[in-house]
Amino acid sequence: MTLTFQRHLEPLSWGRAHRGPQSLAQPPSVTALKAWAEQNTGPRLGRGLGRAYGDSGLFGRGRLIDMTGLDRFCSFDATTGLVRAQAGLSLDALLQVTAPQGWFVSVTPGTRFVTLGGAIANDVHGKNHTRAGTFGRAVRALTLLRSDRGLVEVTPASDPDLFAATVGGMGLTGLILDVTLQLEPIASTDLEVETLPLGDLGDFFDLNADSLGGFEQTVAWIDCTRRGAKLGLGVYTRANWAASGPLAAHEVGPRLTLPVETPGVLINRFTLAGFNRVYRAAQLSRPRQARAPYAQVFYPLDAVGGWNKLYGPAGFYQYQCVIPQDAGRAGIADLLAEIARSGEGSPLVVLKTFGDLPSPGLLSFPRPGYSLALDFRNRGPATLDLLARLDRIVDACGGALYPAKDGRMPRHMFELSFPHLERFWASRDPACGSDFLTRLGI
Repeated sequence: MTLTFQRHLEPLSWGRAHRGPQSLAQPPSVTALKAWAEQNTGPRLGRGLGRAYGDSGLFGRGRLIDMTGLDRFCSFDATTGLVRAQAGLSLDALLQVTAPQGWFVSVTPGTRFVTLGGAIANDVHGKNHTRAGTFGRAVRALTLLRSDRGLVEVTPASDPDLFAATVGGMGLTGLILDVTLQLEPIASTDLEVETLPLGDLGDFFDLNADSLGGFEQTVAWIDCTRRGAKLGLGVYTRANWAASGPLAAHEVGPRLTLPVETPGVLINRFTLAGFNRVYRAAQLSRPRQARAPYAQVFYPLDAVGGWNKLYGPAGFYQYQCVIPQDAGRAGIADLLAEIARSGEGSPLVVLKTFGDLPSPGLLSFPRPGYSLALDFRNRGPATLDLLARLDRIVDACGGALYPAKDGRMPRHMFELSFPHLERFWASRDPACGSDFLTRLGI
C-alpha cells in the first residue's frame, strides 16, 4: 500500500523555531503501515502529537509517519490496571477511559496531549520523579516495526538492549506500534494541594527537603527576573492524591485557543517582570490548602490551546537541564543569576527534583538532582549566545540537557549528557533519523 505524503512548510515543532519543509503521512491502520514499510525501506521517523519543542521530532531528509491514526485500545483490565493500546493513543484519551475506573498513569508530563509512543520515546517525567521515576518504568512490553527486522515484540526480559534503547530513544529504534502499560490505582481524581511562598532559592531547598518524604507531587515556579537577595523567589506546590472523592475524567479540550501568532516583542524584560509579579500574587491569593482536579494540577497550560504562538513568528527555545545533587544549590543559583542578568526569561520557570529511581532507558534524561526548565523567545544570535553560557554552567556542574526540549544543543553536550551512546547506537534502526541527529552531524 502507498501512503500519501504531504509536504508541510509551516513549523511542526512545538517551539516553532524550526521551519524546514517536512513530508508527512498518516497511516489509517497498522495493516496499511506494515504494507507501506514492506515496500519502502527509506529514512523515516514516527511522530505523535508534535509536542517535542525542538527538532528531535522532525526529519526533513526523510518521511514523517504520523502515528495518531493508530489510537485504539487493545485491552484494559480494570481489576489489575494493565492496559494495552496502540502507540498513537493520546494520554488524554487513555485517561478518559481509565480515570473514572480508578486508574491513572504512574507518571505524567505537563500536558496530556502526547501519545503513548511519544511518552515512551522521550521517557517523560513528572512532578513525582522521586516516587515513581520515569514513564518507562511502567512499560511492560511494546511492539516495534523496524526496517531491518519487521515486527518485533519487545519486553525488558526478551530483548533488554532493544527495550533500553527504545525507552527514551527519540523514536530512533523503529516505529512504536503498541504498548502494554501498568497503571496505578487512585481513590479519587482529585488531589490535595498545598501552595507555599518562596522568598529566595534557599527557601526552595529547605522546603523541598521537608516535603519529599510526605508528598508525592512537588514542584516550584520561580520568578526568573529576580536577582540578589530575591534570587529564587517563587511559589512551591506539593500535593497528594485525595484518599476519597469523585472518580471522573476531566475536561477534554482547551478553554481558550490562541488562533494566530502574537508579535514576539510582547515578551520582553518589562512584560516578564510584570507577569511574574502578577502570577505569584495570584497563586498565593488562593487558599494554602485546597482540593483540585487532576487537570488543574498536572495540565494547567492545556487550558490555553496554541499557547506556543505567544512567542511570535520566530518561535522559542525551551531549555531544560538537570544539575546533580551535590552541585544543585550553586548550579541552580548560577543559572538563575545568568538568566536574570540577560534580561531574557520565561513566564513559567519550573524547578523540581529528580530522585534516584533508575530509568530503563539508555538515553533517559532524568538522573538524581534538580531540573530547571524555561522558555526563551527566539531573538537569534543573542538567545543562542545566552543558551551557550547556560551550557557552560551545566557542563561545569556535570549536568545534562533534555533532547526532547532541545533545538540547538551542541554535539559535545549531547555526548556528555548521555554516556551510554555507544550501547544505544547498536540498537538504532538503520532507517530512522531526525533533524536533531542531522544537526549534530550523526
